Amino acid sequence: MEIKIFKFTGFFAEDKDAAQEIRINKIIPALKKGEKVILNFQKVDSATQSFVHALISDVLRKFGGEILDRLLFKNCNLTIQKIVTIVTEYMQES
Repeated sequence: MEIKIFKFTGFFAEDKDAAQEIRINKIIPALKKGEKVILNFQKVDSATQSFVHALISDVLRKFGGEILDRLLFKNCNLTIQKIVTIVTEYMQES
């Protein structure tokens, strides 16, 4: 399953409620079915750390770090890549 983040957030991904909606209604159900989930950040210029945290931290908590084999990030610019890395590393340490 591919989720186009831009569709939910526009150019700036900051809405934690949108992140929660994506996580609860799309990411978790697909992962429970054994599907790969692609989070496509095409056209998203920037994201807040709180958005990315709301999007994936609970997923990492529930499924563990190995879920990153099935949770893929696509078309992330350097800024978004750094934020995703910060959040995933933090969640794997805790």
